[in-house]
Amino acid sequence: MSNGHFTWDDLQFFLAVARTGQLSTAARQLRTSHATVSRRIDRLEFALKVKLFERNPRGYVLTGMGQRFVETAEKIEQETERLQAELEGGATAQRGVVRLSAPEGFSNFFFSHTLTDFFVRQPNISLELVTIQQIMALSRKEADLAVVLDPPKAGPYFSEKLTDYHLQIYGTRGYLEARGVPKTRDDLLEHAFIGYVQDMIFAPGLDYLGDIHPKIRPNFQSSSIFSQLTATRSGLGLCVLPLFIAQQYPELQVVLEDEVDLLRHYWIACHHDLRQVARIRSVIEFLRESVQANVSGFIGNSGAKVGLVSRG
Repeated sequence: MSNGHFTWDDLQFFLAVARTGQLSTAARQLRTSHATVSRRIDRLEFALKVKLFERNPRGYVLTGMGQRFVETAEKIEQETERLQAELEGGATAQRGVVRLSAPEGFSNFFFSHTLTDFFVRQPNISLELVTIQQIMALSRKEADLAVVLDPPKAGPYFSEKLTDYHLQIYGTRGYLEARGVPKTRDDLLEHAFIGYVQDMIFAPGLDYLGDIHPKIRPNFQSSSIFSQLTATRSGLGLCVLPLFIAQQYPELQVVLEDEVDLLRHYWIACHHDLRQVARIRSVIEFLRESVQANVSGFIGNSGAKVGLVSRG
């Protein structure tokens, strides 16, 4: 390998493409253009006099030499970040863009409330929060990190459980006064229900009405938990909601509290290649700490409940 002239900036471009496999995704992370990334990679290969990537229609794939060079570049990256942290005073030195994909409920009713704390700790990280109702493909590096209901079953991924969370049936006090309070699961069939659009459920963990009673047929369905909540608060019917969402609205009353208690889980997942990147580690650590500090909101007094319905 030649001692060509290249800069640390060139190595950042190399690592971004190596980790994402796409010029466009690397450009987004580096806040630059597709053409600039391509030019920097060409320049680095010319300086080193070695081919680091095979170009194909699906993206950039590391060559054998490129794979070996990743290890060297990552060591330089870690040393550079450590030095930056020492010079700039610790964690505030973390820089760059992190795209986090998370379910709408977790994003809007929990994580968004923690953002002030996050940016106090990490003022130099640019955060992109994606809440569209689909699973962002970690395999295609569409997201750097994902909060998911089901961890990746296979592949080069790191995942850890953030928390359990519980869901129960809720209705407004006004609705229950007008329609009566159900005393049994069969009584639920006499009530209007609100739920997800069946063929648009993007995670098995959200398909829970059948766990409560196989004959429940929702009168109103939405792919958005916010729309479901709004319909419930308007008195349209009963709805299964996570405790951490429902407890923010005192007009909501739990139904069949001791009989229906659903258990689900939030996991954090990312590609193994990204786990050691300092800004990714910082976001994982913040998620872990902020969820743990608010764990009672997710699980409530679940230890005292009976008739637990769980899907792992």
